[in-house]
Amino acid sequence: MNGEENNRVQIRQRTRLPDFLQSVNLKYVKLGYHYLISHLLTLCLIPLMSVIVVEASRLSLDDVHQLWLQLQYNLVSFIVFSVVLVFGSTVYIMTRPRSVYLLDYSCYLPPSHLKVKYQQFMEHSELTGDFDESSLEFQRKILERSGLGEETCVPEAMHYLPPRPSMAAARQEAEQVMFGALDKLFANTNVKPRDIGILVVNCSLFNPTPSLSAMIINKYKLRGNIRSFNLGGMGCSAGVIAIDLAKDMLQVHRNSYAVVVSTENITQNWYFGNKKSMLIPNCLFRVGGAAVLLSNRSVDRRRSKYKLVHVVRTHCGANDKAFKCVYQEQDDNGKTGVSLSKDLMAIAGGALKTNITTLGPLVLPISEQILFFVTLVAKKLFNAKIKPYIPDFKLAFDHFCIHAGGRAVIDELEKNLQLLPVHAEASRMTLHRFGNTSSSSIWYELAYTEAKGRMRKGNRVWQIAFGSGFKCNSAVWVALRNVKPSPNNPWEDCIHRYPVQLNL
Repeated sequence: MNGEENNRVQIRQRTRLPDFLQSVNLKYVKLGYHYLISHLLTLCLIPLMSVIVVEASRLSLDDVHQLWLQLQYNLVSFIVFSVVLVFGSTVYIMTRPRSVYLLDYSCYLPPSHLKVKYQQFMEHSELTGDFDESSLEFQRKILERSGLGEETCVPEAMHYLPPRPSMAAARQEAEQVMFGALDKLFANTNVKPRDIGILVVNCSLFNPTPSLSAMIINKYKLRGNIRSFNLGGMGCSAGVIAIDLAKDMLQVHRNSYAVVVSTENITQNWYFGNKKSMLIPNCLFRVGGAAVLLSNRSVDRRRSKYKLVHVVRTHCGANDKAFKCVYQEQDDNGKTGVSLSKDLMAIAGGALKTNITTLGPLVLPISEQILFFVTLVAKKLFNAKIKPYIPDFKLAFDHFCIHAGGRAVIDELEKNLQLLPVHAEASRMTLHRFGNTSSSSIWYELAYTEAKGRMRKGNRVWQIAFGSGFKCNSAVWVALRNVKPSPNNPWEDCIHRYPVQLNL
C-alpha cells in the first residue's frame, strides 16, 4: 500500500502546475508592466478604432449621400474649419524647434611618442626635483588606483627634463589636437570648411589672444560672417554646454552647419608643487580632443549618425562649497594648479540628483514615472521608512557615456544608477586607454561603442559630464541608423584588445 500511495503522490506532483509565484522572475514582471503602461494608449485605441470601422462598414450609399448634403448645408463652417486647420498647421511647422543632426565627429589620436607609462611618469616626476618624497608617494598611489593604462599621453613639453611649459608649447599642443581632429572630420564628411556657419570651441585652462576659435578660423580660412564662440573656465562638462549653444544657434540660423571643438590644454597647467589636492590632476588628465559636426538641414538627416533629443544643464554655483570644489589657485609657494576638494564626490552626487530629476520626466517611460510617484506618495502618507524608488534609466537609454573623470566617478554613477558593468564599459575603457581628456571624453566613449558594433538604429545615448562651477550636464541622442565607426576611429588599432580586465 505504501508503494502505491507513493506512486500516486509522484504522479500528482508531476501533473501539478508549477508555482508561478516562486518561478516568475520579478524582472520580467516589471518589463511586462513597463510594456503594458507604455502602450496603454494604443491598447485603448484599438477597440475604439474597431468600433469606428464596424460602424463605417454599415453605412449605405444613402447614408453617405446624406452626410455629403450635411456638409453642403454647412459649407461656411466647413471652410472656416479648414482655414483654421491649415493656418494652425502652418504656424506649428514654422515655429517648431528645428531638428539638430550629428553628421559625424572625430577624436584626436595622439602620436605614440607622447605615451607615458607608470614607471616613466614616476621617474620623470622624481627627476624634475619639484616634488618631495611624500608627494611622489601620493602620486604613485593615485596612479595605481586611477584606472589609467600604460598608453595615455602627455604633451611634448612634459617629456623634456626639465619640462618646458611655455606659451609657444601650449599653442603647439592646442593646434595639434584641434587641427588633428578637424582634419579628420572634414575628410570624413566631405564638408568644406567655408560652409561652416557656426563655430563653438571650449577649453577651460588655456585661453590665449587671439582665441582658440580664431586660430581655427585662420587655419581653415572660414568665412567672414561666421558666428564664433570661445568658452573658457567651464570644466569637463563644457562639451555638453558647447553642444547646447550650437543647438540654440541652429534654431536661429536656417540651413547651417555648426562645428563644436572640445579640448583641454595641459602644457601650462601642470602643477609643480607639493599640495596633494592639486597633484591629482597631474595623475589623471591627459592629451585629447574632439570635433563634432552638427546640421539643421533636413536633407542631412539621411546621412547623419544621430539626432539631438535633449540637453539638460544643472549649475550649483550658488553654493559656496560647490563653487570651490574644483578651484584653480596658487599654493603657499606661488605655484598654480587646480585643487580638488574632498567634498567633490558628495557635491557631484547632489548635482547629478538635480539633473536627473529634470531629465527623468523627459526620457523615462510612463511606467517608471508612475512607480516613482506612487512610491513617493506612499512614503509621505503611510510609512516614512519606505525606500524611495530609484527609476530604472536602463529602460530609457541603451548606451551610457559617463565622463571619464576618474574611477571613483564611474563607480559612483554605476552604483547610484544601478547600471550593469557593460553600461560603464565604454567609460572605464576610455579612462584606461586615453585617461581623463576632460570635455572630450564622452566622444571617445561614443567612439568605443561604435567600434564595438553595438550602436543600432533607434538606440538612445546618454552623455553625462561633470565640471567646475559646479555643473552636471546631460545630452541625449538617438541613433538614426545602425552606426558603424568612421574612418580613423581612435579605437581602430586597439579595439580588439578591449575590454581589458581592471583591478577594481
